[in-house]
Amino acid sequence: MINDIKNDAETRMGKSVESLRHELQRLRTGRASVALVEGIKVPYYGAEMPLTQVAGVAVTDGRSLTITPWEKEMVAPIEKAIMASDIGITPNTAGMVIRLNLPPLTEERRKELAKHVAGEGENAKIAIRNIRRDALHQVKELEKAKEISEDDERRAEEEIQRLTDRFVKEVDAVAQAKEEELMAV
Repeated sequence: MINDIKNDAETRMGKSVESLRHELQRLRTGRASVALVEGIKVPYYGAEMPLTQVAGVAVTDGRSLTITPWEKEMVAPIEKAIMASDIGITPNTAGMVIRLNLPPLTEERRKELAKHVAGEGENAKIAIRNIRRDALHQVKELEKAKEISEDDERRAEEEIQRLTDRFVKEVDAVAQAKEEELMAV
């Protein structure tokens, strides 16, 4: 029972860290990355499709992306979707090729993004602490129901705390790496 609680907590904490990584991957750092446009949805024959499924996306150099739609009539909807998205880049179109040129980030914007990264990291830590709270509550319930001893409860609490500390350090490392990437000129 205790192992099930610990395994569940570990799995959920791991998912919190992965969610943070995925969220930070979409953050624009001044370098071109396909992850920048992965979240953009494009209307395609009445359905919303991810941009990467209706066009080829390639990094041409460190500061630009090239988007090549599979079908010619998709150029305008892709442009509209990019303009409506929150990435803040204006697409340049030449025939069937859409280019996204990423301007270098200003110092002010870098600091703003670093604050955002810190906030996302803090949200991930809060999620991990909530998972710890749930796991500790489940352990206390087992002890109240006399299914485990007080010693087992104390041991489980210590193990859950070590697990929490490990994942909080991992969140700190992920956020720190992203902040360093943002501040690199």
